[in-house]
Amino acid sequence: MLGLMPSVYILECSDGSYYVGSTRTLARRVDAHMMGLGAAYTRSRLPVRLLWHEEFENIAEAFWWEKRIQNWSRAKREALMRGDYTALRRAAKKRFEPRAPVDEAE
Repeated sequence: MLGLMPSVYILECSDGSYYVGSTRTLARRVDAHMMGLGAAYTRSRLPVRLLWHEEFENIAEAFWWEKRIQNWSRAKREALMRGDYTALRRAAKKRFEPRAPVDEAE
């Protein structure tokens, strides 16, 4: 049965955006989102669809992962949902524009 352990999950909202959350009871939480009783973010973007979830031993660990995934880019979240760990590592690498050399004489 879905959602018997603490979980982190990703929902797709009606506008195509993703919502990341964590819960102790996944099936009940997804139902709450669908009934407009979930987060304010999802209430205005119904219906939602569960795309991915992962179960954890305790809610603290699920919450930690929720906060981490919330800071990820869309590409990184999509790589996670696909299970594409090569793309996940690639998306995790920060890309910085090279800085112009500083003229020490100035």
